[in-house]
Amino acid sequence: MAERRDGAAAPGTTTTRTNEDWQGREVDREEFHGVRFVDCDLSEITSTGAVFDECVFRNVRFNASTHTDTAFTNCTFAHSSFFDAALTRCKLLGSRFDGCSFDLVRVDGGNWGFVSLARADLASATFRGTRLREADLTGARCAGATLRDLDLSGALLERADLTGADLRGSDLSSLDPLTVTLQGAVIDLRQALVVAEALGLDVRAD
Repeated sequence: MAERRDGAAAPGTTTTRTNEDWQGREVDREEFHGVRFVDCDLSEITSTGAVFDECVFRNVRFNASTHTDTAFTNCTFAHSSFFDAALTRCKLLGSRFDGCSFDLVRVDGGNWGFVSLARADLASATFRGTRLREADLTGARCAGATLRDLDLSGALLERADLTGADLRGSDLSSLDPLTVTLQGAVIDLRQALVVAEALGLDVRAD
């Protein structure tokens, strides 16, 4: 499927699973293609090397679930909960989140390129070392979030609220300081230079 931005249609699905309870299940290298999950409970599942491709998750609970080296490629997540979920080295390339909750979610590494997180509330989320190249974070609410060492090149950040967010080590080359809220955000010296130059300042060492 082509890379998607906010407003793109959900992928076509071939099968539907409704009201299934997977709580505590181990999903080891299983593959799901074009599956529509509706009102399912995937809380506390552990997935390792699993593949969910062009799937739709609607009103699905991923609470306290753990995912390692799992792929959710070109998926759509609608009104789903990721409370206290952990994703390590996962691939979410081209996926879209709409009306989801991310309280205390932890993301370590992985490829989230072209993901749509427009208007998402990521205030209590932690992302470290994740590739978010050309991701859509338009209007994302990230006040107080930990967003460390991220590849945000080409990302859409207009109207994002980064108040008090820890951005150290992240690529801010796509950030326009005039279109985001940055008050109290934590950045390093290299990033300070990038932001200053984006504001048109002439930075000199002496």
